[in-house]
Amino acid sequence: MPAKSQQQQRRRRTYRLVAAAAGLATVGALAAALPAGAHDSKHGKPLPSRYQDVQLLSFNDLHGNLEPPSGSSGRVTELQADGTTKTIDAGGVEYLATHLREARKGHAYSVTAAGGDMVGASPLISGLFHDEPTIEALNKLDLDVTSVGNHEFDEGAKELGRLQNGGCHPTAGCYTDEEFEGADFPYLAANVLGEKTGRPILKPYWVWKKKDVKVGFIGVTLEDTPGVVSAEGVKGLKFKDEVETINKYARVLQKQGVKSIVALIHEGGQPASGSYNYNCDSPGAGDGISGPIVDIAKNISPSVDALVTGHTHAAYVCTIPDPSGKPRMVTSAASFGRLYTDTTLTYDRFTGDIARTAVKSANHVVTRTVAKAPDMTQLIGKWNTLAAPIGNRPIGYISADVPSTGTESPMGDLIADAQLAYGKGLDPETDLALMNPGGVRAGLTYAAKGTEGDGVVTYAEGFTVQPFSNTVNLQDFTGAQLIKVLQEQVSGSNAASPKILLPSANLTYTLDLTKTGADRIVVDSVRLNGTAVDPAATYRVATNSFLAGGGDGFTTLGQGTNDLVGGDDLAALVAYLTANSSAGSPIAPPAANRITVVQ
Repeated sequence: MPAKSQQQQRRRRTYRLVAAAAGLATVGALAAALPAGAHDSKHGKPLPSRYQDVQLLSFNDLHGNLEPPSGSSGRVTELQADGTTKTIDAGGVEYLATHLREARKGHAYSVTAAGGDMVGASPLISGLFHDEPTIEALNKLDLDVTSVGNHEFDEGAKELGRLQNGGCHPTAGCYTDEEFEGADFPYLAANVLGEKTGRPILKPYWVWKKKDVKVGFIGVTLEDTPGVVSAEGVKGLKFKDEVETINKYARVLQKQGVKSIVALIHEGGQPASGSYNYNCDSPGAGDGISGPIVDIAKNISPSVDALVTGHTHAAYVCTIPDPSGKPRMVTSAASFGRLYTDTTLTYDRFTGDIARTAVKSANHVVTRTVAKAPDMTQLIGKWNTLAAPIGNRPIGYISADVPSTGTESPMGDLIADAQLAYGKGLDPETDLALMNPGGVRAGLTYAAKGTEGDGVVTYAEGFTVQPFSNTVNLQDFTGAQLIKVLQEQVSGSNAASPKILLPSANLTYTLDLTKTGADRIVVDSVRLNGTAVDPAATYRVATNSFLAGGGDGFTTLGQGTNDLVGGDDLAALVAYLTANSSAGSPIAPPAANRITVVQ
């Protein structure tokens, strides 16, 4: 079939006939002259307007946050007209559902899409059940389509396939009397190929249709997904370039007669402002947006009409020029369900394309001042009931808050100490432990969140801190390699945005931020148990399986020898807290003084 469908050709002929009968030279003149509700006098049928507004609602990086996120994760910043800012409590699927349902009212043509990381690094209510609760919630939200994100691969491609297609978990089984049905919406993974087949592991694109209106969606995740996911999670997969992939499938869609195209890209940027209502194009917006999405957006084919992005957990509404120099809308709705984006795509029935100059977009807060959606309240209640016996179990005691913020976070230090203790239990020759900052998803708070009492750490709180189900692995490295690992924190792929590992208490060194690259690590200052690290000696190092696979740019950690794969990293933290604290003798937050920072 030619690019233009028979229906589209008939529509054009009808418009031309009506235009000629009206004495108008062009179809465009007809569209401008026709009143609402005009009819084709020959056939007596309503003649649709040439232009149809399509509402695109979108969000990204939900990460299984069904309940309202706590602390700063559950707030957004709003820029006021006078230049001041205020914070607003936001998020929770009970409220997200209400906001989306209210936003759809009055819009006969409405589609809801997401930019990946719907699951993974999830709170206990979802993560404990391998994110089945989140998929159920997204089905109830009437999500139409989403791209995959890097966290969709935390448990590997087979588990992602189960989330899409349904079925009981292969080891945990079914959690309720009813078998898990899977996602009602398609996960798109255009740039994720099976190494053996060379084909996408899931659908690369999907076409939304409403009467005579068609919009195609192409979904990709960041090409560097193997660098931010455990090696086991991406085993047997290849991740292709985002731009090349999107351009390839844009051509496929055009050949099928789909001219209106939206790319769902799990990669993003950093805006010049941290306010949710930041618009790059508004007066005085500053430097706009930076980061990987800028080059991606500038090189994606002009046939793609809008980009829904994610990954950076930032909020922005920006136009970035396409290769032809024309502006194109690029959006991101922060994370954790705190925002949603409402974009108007004006569809041209005559061309089948989006009138790009008419595209409008804005981010909206998922406030908690609206009524809760009853079906979501019921869903949360069901899964909380199942999780309660496990989540409420005390696992330890703390004397004060253990924060997860800072160059060296106390929470990260505590995890490193726990992993060193666990490593010594596996092999008494274990020398030290290193923890990646991205694996520390939250801190511990002294104030009780429920009825457990102040200072009590519950399993649910521990799960929120370490939800990835990594293992604790032991590897041998030379002292020279250990120094190189520390240098990789601030060089190579981490040069622009350092990733400072959290060390166990017996490893100390100086980080000189007045210098650049690898020179930021003062080599002579690196000490283990107070003694300088010997480049020729061998050291036994405990890390999680993500780091042991070379994740986060730590390629040297992927080159260790004498590997020993241990048990779950959360279990290591639970065991450490249980063994080293009690109600009468709580554990104190680490002082975070293992790294001396020079600025």
